Amino acid sequence: MIRIITIEREYGSGAAQIAVKLADRLGWKLWDQQVTQEIARLAHCHQSEVARREERRDPLYQRLLKSFALGSSEGYRGAPAVEMLDADSIFKYAQRIVEQAAAAGNCVILGRGSQHFLQSRKDTLRFFLYAPTEDKVRRLVSEGNTQAKAEVLVDTVDRERAAFIKNYFHAEWPNRPVYHAMINTAMGEEAVVEAIMGFMKLDKLQKPAANQPIAISQ
Repeated sequence: MIRIITIEREYGSGAAQIAVKLADRLGWKLWDQQVTQEIARLAHCHQSEVARREERRDPLYQRLLKSFALGSSEGYRGAPAVEMLDADSIFKYAQRIVEQAAAAGNCVILGRGSQHFLQSRKDTLRFFLYAPTEDKVRRLVSEGNTQAKAEVLVDTVDRERAAFIKNYFHAEWPNRPVYHAMINTAMGEEAVVEAIMGFMKLDKLQKPAANQPIAISQ
């Protein structure tokens, strides 16, 4: 019985809005900003600080700073542990929160590596949402970004997510064998929700040939 849905996505594909509609349709709990809020609570920091670092590797300067800070305490007995909000700590908090959410069940989880954390669970459906570049740019512009900024965001955010997945899960992004389906959101938000609901109605999931996900598009 399916109790969990994870949604990974290309930036600007409308996945956040689709996740809201899906959770509302199912009457399930949505874990999106709630994950960020919970990480901030556990890390004793502001939510905006977590949001800036989620699903990203640390920038070079922070990696160097962390290495220096750790190295400076070598050989010093009783030196306090280095504490900083970095990608490693966010990753560990996210894993804990995602696994706790999965244990409770009846939830939709957006991103945060959830597709990898929960890939061995039989009660989980995992989806990847994507869209044509022009659709993603148009959506971001409608949300208040300039055309130039939207074009940059579409490229850079996904590159950061790919680096995050490569660094922490040693996999390419998107890691196609992880997903039950990859869906083009150009078909419309309601159609995507219906497609996901259709998977839930199947009595038994059939593995795609060659361990590849089903691709659904217009």
